[in-house]
Amino acid sequence: MAKFSKNSMVLCFWLAIVFVMLSSASASTRLKKFDHPTKGDGTLNFLVIGDWGRRGTYNQSHIAHQMAKVGEKLDIDFVLSTGDNFYDNGLTGIHDTNFVESFTNIYTAKSLQKKWYSVLGNHDYRGNVEAQLSPYLRKIDSRWICLRSFVVNAEIAEIFMVDTTPFESKYFTDPKDHTYDWRGVIPTNMYTASVLKELEKALSESTAKWKIVLGHHAIRSIGHHGDTQSLVDRLLPMLRAYDVDFYMNGHDHCLEHISDTESPLQFLVSGAGSKAWRGDVNGLNREDVHFFHDGQGFMSVELTPTEAEIKYYDVFGTVRHRWNRSKLLHSSM
Repeated sequence: MAKFSKNSMVLCFWLAIVFVMLSSASASTRLKKFDHPTKGDGTLNFLVIGDWGRRGTYNQSHIAHQMAKVGEKLDIDFVLSTGDNFYDNGLTGIHDTNFVESFTNIYTAKSLQKKWYSVLGNHDYRGNVEAQLSPYLRKIDSRWICLRSFVVNAEIAEIFMVDTTPFESKYFTDPKDHTYDWRGVIPTNMYTASVLKELEKALSESTAKWKIVLGHHAIRSIGHHGDTQSLVDRLLPMLRAYDVDFYMNGHDHCLEHISDTESPLQFLVSGAGSKAWRGDVNGLNREDVHFFHDGQGFMSVELTPTEAEIKYYDVFGTVRHRWNRSKLLHSSM
Protein backbone atom coordinates (compact mmCIF):
# COMPACT_ATOMS: atom_id res chain seq x y z
CA MET A 1 0.00 0.00 0.00
CA ALA A 2 2.87 2.34 0.88
CA LYS A 3 4.56 1.50 -2.43
CA PHE A 4 1.38 2.26 -4.32
CA SER A 5 0.98 5.53 -2.46
CA LYS A 6 4.56 6.55 -3.26
CA ASN A 7 4.13 5.74 -6.95
CA SER A 8 0.87 7.65 -6.99
CA MET A 9 2.55 10.68 -5.46
CA VAL A 10 5.30 10.56 -8.11
CA LEU A 11 2.71 10.26 -10.88
CA CYS A 12 0.72 13.17 -9.49
CA PHE A 13 3.90 15.21 -9.24
CA TRP A 14 4.74 14.70 -12.93
CA LEU A 15 1.14 15.30 -14.00
CA ALA A 16 1.22 18.59 -12.12
CA ILE A 17 4.43 19.60 -13.93
CA VAL A 18 2.89 18.74 -17.31
CA PHE A 19 -0.26 20.73 -16.40
CA VAL A 20 1.79 23.77 -15.44
CA MET A 21 3.83 23.55 -18.66
CA LEU A 22 0.72 23.30 -20.80
CA SER A 23 -0.94 26.15 -18.91
CA SER A 24 2.16 28.30 -19.35
CA ALA A 25 2.29 27.52 -23.06
CA SER A 26 -1.36 28.49 -23.42
CA ALA A 27 -0.94 31.68 -21.38
CA SER A 28 2.09 32.73 -23.42
CA THR A 29 -0.05 33.08 -26.53
CA ARG A 30 -3.02 34.82 -24.94
CA LEU A 31 -3.53 38.17 -26.59
CA LYS A 32 -2.47 40.95 -24.27
CA LYS A 33 -4.49 44.11 -24.83
CA PHE A 34 -3.14 47.66 -24.87
CA ASP A 35 -5.75 50.38 -24.40
CA HIS A 36 -4.51 53.32 -26.44
CA PRO A 37 -6.19 56.62 -25.56
CA THR A 38 -7.18 58.70 -28.57
CA LYS A 39 -7.77 62.42 -28.99
CA GLY A 40 -11.41 62.20 -27.87
CA ASP A 41 -12.88 63.62 -31.08
CA GLY A 42 -14.03 60.27 -32.47
CA THR A 43 -11.16 60.00 -34.96
CA LEU A 44 -8.12 57.76 -35.21
CA ASN A 45 -5.08 58.39 -37.41
CA PHE A 46 -1.96 56.27 -37.71
CA LEU A 47 0.87 55.27 -40.02
CA VAL A 48 1.85 51.77 -41.15
CA ILE A 49 5.39 50.83 -42.19
CA GLY A 50 7.27 47.58 -42.60
CA ASP A 51 10.63 46.06 -43.50
CA TRP A 52 12.60 49.12 -42.47
CA GLY A 53 15.53 48.75 -40.03
CA ARG A 54 18.72 49.35 -42.06
CA ARG A 55 20.49 52.10 -40.10
CA GLY A 56 19.04 54.74 -42.43
CA THR A 57 20.24 53.20 -45.70
CA TYR A 58 18.15 52.26 -48.75
CA ASN A 59 16.20 55.51 -48.31
CA GLN A 60 15.03 54.60 -44.80
CA SER A 61 15.96 58.10 -43.59
CA HIS A 62 14.10 59.69 -46.50
CA ILE A 63 10.99 57.67 -45.70
CA ALA A 64 11.28 58.72 -42.05
CA HIS A 65 11.35 62.37 -43.18
CA GLN A 66 8.16 61.96 -45.19
CA MET A 67 6.49 60.06 -42.37
CA ALA A 68 7.29 62.96 -40.06
CA LYS A 69 5.51 65.44 -42.34
CA VAL A 70 2.43 63.24 -42.78
CA GLY A 71 2.43 62.39 -39.08
CA GLU A 72 2.36 66.08 -38.18
CA LYS A 73 -0.37 66.89 -40.70
CA LEU A 74 -2.61 64.07 -39.47
CA ASP A 75 -1.66 64.42 -35.79
CA ILE A 76 -1.24 60.66 -35.67
CA ASP A 77 -2.07 58.58 -32.63
CA PHE A 78 0.58 55.88 -33.17
CA VAL A 79 2.62 53.91 -35.72
CA LEU A 80 2.17 50.25 -36.66
CA SER A 81 5.12 48.16 -37.85
CA THR A 82 4.47 45.07 -39.97
CA GLY A 83 7.77 43.42 -39.00
CA ASP A 84 11.29 42.82 -40.26
CA ASN A 85 12.21 45.64 -37.92
CA PHE A 86 15.97 45.07 -37.88
CA TYR A 87 18.06 43.78 -40.80
CA ASP A 88 19.56 41.53 -41.71
CA ASN A 89 19.27 39.23 -38.73
CA GLY A 90 17.21 40.93 -36.02
CA LEU A 91 18.95 42.00 -32.81
CA THR A 92 21.84 40.16 -31.18
CA GLY A 93 20.78 41.21 -27.68
CA ILE A 94 19.22 44.02 -25.66
CA HIS A 95 22.39 46.11 -26.03
CA ASP A 96 22.64 45.72 -29.82
CA THR A 97 23.31 49.22 -31.23
CA ASN A 98 21.14 48.35 -34.24
CA PHE A 99 18.09 49.21 -32.13
CA VAL A 100 19.18 52.82 -31.64
CA GLU A 101 20.84 53.20 -35.04
CA SER A 102 17.86 51.83 -36.99
CA PHE A 103 15.01 53.12 -34.83
CA THR A 104 15.70 55.79 -32.22
CA ASN A 105 18.16 57.79 -34.35
CA ILE A 106 16.08 57.56 -37.53
CA TYR A 107 12.52 58.40 -36.48
CA THR A 108 13.45 61.52 -34.54
CA ALA A 109 10.70 63.96 -35.57
CA LYS A 110 8.33 65.23 -32.89
CA SER A 111 5.31 63.89 -34.79
CA LEU A 112 6.73 60.35 -34.62
CA GLN A 113 7.27 60.37 -30.85
CA LYS A 114 4.22 58.15 -30.43
CA LYS A 115 3.88 54.49 -29.54
CA TRP A 116 5.19 52.07 -32.16
CA TYR A 117 3.25 48.80 -32.03
CA SER A 118 5.30 46.13 -33.77
CA VAL A 119 5.17 42.48 -34.73
CA LEU A 120 8.09 40.22 -35.61
CA GLY A 121 9.09 39.34 -39.17
CA ASN A 122 11.10 36.39 -40.43
CA HIS A 123 14.33 38.45 -40.36
CA ASP A 124 13.67 39.31 -36.71
CA TYR A 125 13.47 35.59 -35.93
CA ARG A 126 17.03 35.22 -37.24
CA GLY A 127 18.27 37.19 -34.26
CA ASN A 128 17.67 37.08 -30.53
CA VAL A 129 13.89 37.22 -30.44
CA GLU A 130 13.70 37.55 -26.68
CA ALA A 131 15.84 40.69 -26.91
CA GLN A 132 13.49 42.36 -29.37
CA LEU A 133 10.51 41.43 -27.19
CA SER A 134 12.24 42.56 -23.98
CA PRO A 135 10.66 45.41 -21.96
CA TYR A 136 14.25 46.60 -21.41
CA LEU A 137 14.20 48.20 -24.86
CA ARG A 138 11.47 50.56 -23.61
CA LYS A 139 14.01 51.96 -21.16
CA ILE A 140 16.10 52.92 -24.18
CA ASP A 141 13.13 54.18 -26.22
CA SER A 142 9.72 54.29 -24.53
CA ARG A 143 7.90 54.24 -27.90
CA TRP A 144 8.81 50.62 -28.58
CA ILE A 145 6.14 47.96 -27.96
CA CYS A 146 6.79 44.58 -29.59
CA LEU A 147 5.10 41.33 -28.65
CA ARG A 148 4.44 38.14 -30.57
CA SER A 149 0.66 38.62 -30.78
CA PHE A 150 -1.49 41.22 -29.03
CA VAL A 151 -4.37 43.67 -29.41
CA VAL A 152 -4.37 47.47 -29.61
CA ASN A 153 -7.72 48.85 -28.45
CA ALA A 154 -8.06 52.35 -29.89
CA GLU A 155 -11.76 52.92 -29.13
CA ILE A 156 -13.31 53.01 -32.62
CA ALA A 157 -10.84 50.41 -33.89
CA GLU A 158 -9.18 47.30 -32.58
CA ILE A 159 -5.96 46.15 -34.19
CA PHE A 160 -5.12 42.47 -33.77
CA MET A 161 -1.36 41.98 -34.16
CA VAL A 162 -0.48 38.40 -35.17
CA ASP A 163 2.84 36.54 -35.17
CA THR A 164 2.76 34.93 -38.64
CA THR A 165 6.33 33.63 -39.08
CA PRO A 166 5.75 30.34 -37.18
CA PHE A 167 2.90 29.54 -39.59
CA GLU A 168 5.40 29.17 -42.45
CA SER A 169 6.85 25.65 -42.37
CA LYS A 170 9.61 26.45 -44.88
CA TYR A 171 11.58 28.32 -42.22
CA PHE A 172 11.75 25.07 -40.25
CA THR A 173 12.13 22.54 -43.06
CA ASP A 174 14.45 24.54 -45.34
CA PRO A 175 16.19 27.30 -43.36
CA LYS A 176 19.01 27.51 -45.96
CA ASP A 177 22.01 29.22 -44.35
CA HIS A 178 19.95 31.00 -41.70
CA THR A 179 19.64 30.27 -38.01
CA TYR A 180 16.29 31.03 -36.39
CA ASP A 181 15.42 31.59 -32.74
CA TRP A 182 12.39 29.37 -32.19
CA ARG A 183 12.26 29.69 -28.41
CA GLY A 184 8.66 29.96 -27.29
CA VAL A 185 7.04 28.64 -30.49
CA ILE A 186 7.94 24.92 -30.39
CA PRO A 187 6.00 22.76 -31.10
CA THR A 188 4.66 25.04 -33.82
CA ASN A 189 1.40 23.16 -34.36
CA MET A 190 0.40 23.80 -30.76
CA TYR A 191 1.69 27.37 -30.84
CA THR A 192 -0.11 28.41 -34.04
CA ALA A 193 -3.32 26.65 -32.99
CA SER A 194 -3.23 28.58 -29.72
CA VAL A 195 -2.62 31.88 -31.53
CA LEU A 196 -5.61 31.26 -33.79
CA LYS A 197 -7.79 30.24 -30.85
CA GLU A 198 -6.99 33.39 -28.90
CA LEU A 199 -7.38 35.55 -32.02
CA GLU A 200 -10.81 34.09 -32.71
CA LYS A 201 -11.85 34.71 -29.13
CA ALA A 202 -10.69 38.32 -29.31
CA LEU A 203 -12.41 38.90 -32.66
CA SER A 204 -15.66 37.37 -31.43
CA GLU A 205 -15.68 39.67 -28.39
CA SER A 206 -14.77 42.85 -30.27
CA THR A 207 -17.38 45.59 -30.55
CA ALA A 208 -15.09 48.03 -32.37
CA LYS A 209 -16.40 49.87 -35.42
CA TRP A 210 -13.30 48.81 -37.34
CA LYS A 211 -11.51 45.48 -37.04
CA ILE A 212 -7.95 45.36 -38.36
CA VAL A 213 -5.65 42.34 -38.34
CA LEU A 214 -1.92 42.89 -38.91
CA GLY A 215 0.82 40.35 -39.52
CA HIS A 216 4.16 40.23 -41.29
CA HIS A 217 3.29 37.82 -44.10
CA ALA A 218 0.79 38.53 -46.84
CA ILE A 219 -2.43 36.66 -47.34
CA ARG A 220 -2.77 38.08 -50.85
CA SER A 221 0.14 39.68 -52.71
CA ILE A 222 1.38 40.01 -56.29
CA GLY A 223 4.89 40.85 -55.08
CA HIS A 224 7.99 38.67 -54.80
CA HIS A 225 6.69 36.31 -52.12
CA GLY A 226 3.08 36.18 -53.33
CA ASP A 227 0.26 34.62 -51.32
CA THR A 228 1.08 32.82 -48.08
CA GLN A 229 -0.86 29.58 -48.48
CA SER A 230 -0.77 28.66 -44.79
CA LEU A 231 -2.51 31.96 -43.96
CA VAL A 232 -4.96 31.57 -46.86
CA ASP A 233 -5.92 28.19 -45.42
CA ARG A 234 -5.93 28.94 -41.70
CA LEU A 235 -6.34 32.70 -41.16
CA LEU A 236 -8.39 34.03 -44.08
CA PRO A 237 -11.59 32.06 -43.25
CA MET A 238 -11.55 33.55 -39.75
CA LEU A 239 -11.13 37.10 -41.05
CA ARG A 240 -14.11 36.62 -43.35
CA ALA A 241 -16.24 35.02 -40.63
CA TYR A 242 -15.71 37.91 -38.17
CA ASP A 243 -16.10 40.74 -40.68
CA VAL A 244 -12.54 42.03 -40.45
CA ASP A 245 -12.18 45.22 -42.49
CA PHE A 246 -8.44 45.25 -43.26
CA TYR A 247 -5.55 42.82 -43.21
CA MET A 248 -2.22 44.68 -43.17
CA ASN A 249 1.22 43.19 -43.71
CA GLY A 250 4.77 43.68 -44.94
CA HIS A 251 7.23 40.97 -46.12
CA ASP A 252 6.98 41.97 -49.79
CA HIS A 253 9.06 45.14 -50.18
CA CYS A 254 6.40 47.15 -51.97
CA LEU A 255 3.03 48.85 -51.49
CA GLU A 256 -0.16 47.06 -52.51
CA HIS A 257 -3.94 47.24 -52.25
CA ILE A 258 -5.93 44.12 -53.15
CA SER A 259 -9.61 43.36 -52.48
CA ASP A 260 -10.89 40.01 -51.30
CA THR A 261 -13.10 38.35 -53.90
CA GLU A 262 -15.51 36.84 -51.37
CA SER A 263 -15.94 39.56 -48.73
CA PRO A 264 -15.43 43.31 -48.11
CA LEU A 265 -11.98 42.52 -46.63
CA GLN A 266 -9.10 44.60 -48.03
CA PHE A 267 -5.48 43.41 -48.17
CA LEU A 268 -3.08 46.31 -47.56
CA VAL A 269 0.65 45.70 -48.02
CA SER A 270 3.12 48.17 -46.50
CA GLY A 271 6.58 46.63 -46.59
CA ALA A 272 8.57 49.36 -48.29
CA GLY A 273 10.20 51.11 -45.35
CA SER A 274 13.71 50.86 -46.83
CA LYS A 275 14.97 48.43 -49.49
CA ALA A 276 12.44 47.90 -52.30
CA TRP A 277 12.34 45.34 -55.10
CA ARG A 278 11.92 46.93 -58.53
CA GLY A 279 9.93 45.06 -61.15
CA ASP A 280 9.29 41.99 -58.97
CA VAL A 281 5.56 41.60 -59.65
CA ASN A 282 3.23 38.90 -60.93
CA GLY A 283 -0.46 39.43 -61.71
CA LEU A 284 -0.65 43.20 -62.04
CA ASN A 285 -3.68 43.04 -64.34
CA ARG A 286 -5.89 41.10 -61.92
CA GLU A 287 -9.27 42.74 -61.29
CA ASP A 288 -8.88 42.54 -57.52
CA VAL A 289 -5.61 44.52 -57.59
CA HIS A 290 -6.21 48.25 -57.09
CA PHE A 291 -2.64 49.44 -56.58
CA PHE A 292 0.96 48.26 -56.72
CA HIS A 293 4.12 50.32 -56.22
CA ASP A 294 7.57 48.73 -56.38
CA GLY A 295 9.40 51.54 -54.61
CA GLN A 296 9.86 52.72 -51.03
CA GLY A 297 6.96 54.21 -49.12
CA PHE A 298 4.43 53.86 -46.31
CA MET A 299 0.72 54.03 -45.58
CA SER A 300 -1.58 56.27 -43.56
CA VAL A 301 -4.98 55.33 -42.11
CA GLU A 302 -7.64 57.86 -41.10
CA LEU A 303 -10.74 56.55 -39.34
CA THR A 304 -13.99 57.93 -38.02
CA PRO A 305 -16.88 55.76 -36.81
CA THR A 306 -18.32 55.76 -40.34
CA GLU A 307 -15.43 56.57 -42.71
CA ALA A 308 -12.02 55.13 -43.55
CA GLU A 309 -9.40 56.67 -45.81
CA ILE A 310 -6.24 54.82 -46.81
CA LYS A 311 -3.33 56.62 -48.49
CA TYR A 312 -0.06 55.29 -49.85
CA TYR A 313 2.95 57.62 -50.05
CA ASP A 314 6.19 57.19 -51.97
CA VAL A 315 9.70 58.24 -50.95
CA PHE A 316 8.99 61.83 -52.05
CA GLY A 317 5.82 62.09 -49.97
CA THR A 318 3.56 61.97 -53.03
CA VAL A 319 0.21 60.25 -52.53
CA ARG A 320 0.31 57.36 -55.01
CA HIS A 321 -3.02 55.78 -54.09
CA ARG A 322 -6.10 56.82 -52.11
CA TRP A 323 -9.08 54.65 -51.16
CA ASN A 324 -12.20 55.37 -49.10
CA ARG A 325 -14.84 53.25 -47.44
CA SER A 326 -18.07 54.22 -45.69
CA LYS A 327 -19.71 52.19 -42.95
CA LEU A 328 -23.23 52.62 -41.62
CA LEU A 329 -23.71 53.24 -37.91
CA HIS A 330 -25.85 50.54 -36.31
CA SER A 331 -28.45 51.73 -33.83
CA SER A 332 -28.31 50.29 -30.33
CA MET A 333 -32.11 50.16 -30.24
